[in-house]
Amino acid sequence: MSTMQITMPAGLRRTLRLEGVLELALAVVLYAHLGGSWPAFGLFFLAPDLALAAYLAGPRAGSIAYNAAHSYVGPVLFALAAVAVAPALATYALIWCAHIGFDRALGYGLKSRAGFGYTHLGLIGRATERHASGR
Repeated sequence: MSTMQITMPAGLRRTLRLEGVLELALAVVLYAHLGGSWPAFGLFFLAPDLALAAYLAGPRAGSIAYNAAHSYVGPVLFALAAVAVAPALATYALIWCAHIGFDRALGYGLKSRAGFGYTHLGLIGRATERHASGR
């Protein structure tokens, strides 16, 4: 773990979290503009977090599944396919983007295989405590 960057300048972390807030806001505004169903928004908003179940198989499987569900690659590809096939489905890509923006605003970044608390936005949760104690 010594080669892994585990700290991030506070200003950069704030900037990345602000990006998350703006991504969330843009996705919600576009969703409203497209006339998306708010009950559907509420129902599917937390769906990407189902990927957390993969952590039951270990940190490698967990980080792969979490990152697949929390990267913008998936919702952008889904939106492109939806626009080509069934434009109404693009609203679900916006729900997915809103979720990712929300998580990033809270400081939950893409995960490292070192464990859930090691993210591209810095340490979170118990990883912060372990780092502070030198474990």
